[in-house]
Amino acid sequence: MTTDPALLALKLDALDETGDPGDRAAGYRVENYRVDNYRVENYNVAPTATIATVVSRHTATDDQPTRRVRLMRWGLIPPWAKPGDRDAPAVKGLINARAERLTTAPAFRASAKSQRCLVPMDGYYEWRVNDALAGKNARKTPFFIYRDDGEPLFVAGLWSAWRPRRDAAPLLSCTIVTTDAPGPLGAIHDRMPLILPEADWDRWLDPDCPADEQLLGRPPDVGAIRMREVSTRVNNVRNNGPELIAPAEPQPEQARLL
Repeated sequence: MTTDPALLALKLDALDETGDPGDRAAGYRVENYRVDNYRVENYNVAPTATIATVVSRHTATDDQPTRRVRLMRWGLIPPWAKPGDRDAPAVKGLINARAERLTTAPAFRASAKSQRCLVPMDGYYEWRVNDALAGKNARKTPFFIYRDDGEPLFVAGLWSAWRPRRDAAPLLSCTIVTTDAPGPLGAIHDRMPLILPEADWDRWLDPDCPADEQLLGRPPDVGAIRMREVSTRVNNVRNNGPELIAPAEPQPEQARLL
């Protein structure tokens, strides 16, 4: 993701609630939330990194909900998770949530009721296993998956506010909803993020309605999705820069076939 949250909020006609606590919009329900490990341009987002998300929330009880851009940690921490050392959660964050189990799994069903979000991204990486018989040692080829018009993808997510103590600042965290990957994408991996078109954003975000089972069960439209092989440098989270999404240079064996 390389879009500044302020620009993202402007594009979505949303409130930008990513600044310092004193600058956040009046009525923001989760004051002084914790933000760690955040960078605006991140070409290699890893679990526990802070990312921008889009939610829809009320300012007052009887008003219309409005879109808001908030920063959250990738890896959902259920509200009932116990604290560990230094007020950190004692469980690992859940980075993915299967669409077919969203409303029944104990870790997700509370968030599925009214705490749903969109996770914007320029694209995402997926790895194709080249030799399934090799098991864990199989060589994997990374691909970058993106929209052909350069616009961000908006994928379905869930979020939660976790506190180690009642008087502690909440840690906002999120997970990405996944579904079966159709067509050529399924040849790389059998799962993919649940991409939502703009026409479905408000229905997904609506805090006054439960998760729409139709959206969860519908195959994503991947007509505008493209993919390209990229460098294995993306395999190391310490590498971070635009070169990670550049087309991979052909190997000698590939070059002879071109």
